[in-house]
Amino acid sequence: MTRSILGIMGGSGFYDLPGFEKPEWKTVTSPWGEPSDQILHAEVDGLPIRFLPRHGRGHRIPPSAINYRANIDALKRAGVTDLVSISACGSFREEFPPGHFVLPDQFIDRTFAREKSFFGTGLVAHVSLADPVSPGLVDEVEKAMKAETIPGSRGGSYLVMEGPQFSTRAESHLYRAWGCAVIGMTNLPEAKLAREAEICYATVAMVTDFDCWHEEHAHVDVTSVIRVMTGNTAMAQRLVLRLAKNFPRQHPACPIGSDRALDHALITAPAARDPKLVAKLDAVAGRVLRPS
Repeated sequence: MTRSILGIMGGSGFYDLPGFEKPEWKTVTSPWGEPSDQILHAEVDGLPIRFLPRHGRGHRIPPSAINYRANIDALKRAGVTDLVSISACGSFREEFPPGHFVLPDQFIDRTFAREKSFFGTGLVAHVSLADPVSPGLVDEVEKAMKAETIPGSRGGSYLVMEGPQFSTRAESHLYRAWGCAVIGMTNLPEAKLAREAEICYATVAMVTDFDCWHEEHAHVDVTSVIRVMTGNTAMAQRLVLRLAKNFPRQHPACPIGSDRALDHALITAPAARDPKLVAKLDAVAGRVLRPS
């Protein structure tokens, strides 16, 4: 079995991992451009941890400007087998109030200004995204959430909007009518790219507000979001520490094959593949591109 290396993608308000062992920020270069920040290498009881703040320390990068490909590629180069994405989100359900954590099992993509694949002209590939999160990883996150008595729920669709503006009221009512559970700006194309990189992926959606559909709550404003975010971040740090302490030290096979997503995904014939693109894919797809 492969040794587990747990990756954590820190969202809004989550820029560091205090209290972890042997912390060291390291630069990881990527052929896909600059990642959001250096990657924090740390340990918990011998388990390697790799932490990347999605917006950069100090929250420098807006959602649409994040280099998602460089981020996922850098984490892959850092050895990450399992990636937990921590994200601040709005809620479409009364039962998911601010301070509630949601573990989505589906995504709806409403973004339009982002690069969404490592593959393209010169090397075409199609991976399955029917089940975009890895259930075995979600099991581990859910156990940690319960152990820390963090209020939360499993299941539901996360709608990903472009941003950086929050929703109009009409949009909010539309997405609620679609049956969505939460809304955010970052988990796609992140989840898609993680699947292409054969990294098991799960999301922890930390509810900060009710978006703007709720008649008894004011429209979303940054001041109130930050206030809730501070408490959410403290809970998320506890969750990550508990997850790391109990995480399997050997990476178990993903029950839906997230960690072997490229087995039958490449379509372009070997002789027709672009050598430059193949070279850029050395980390993401090296397992299936290297001669056996």
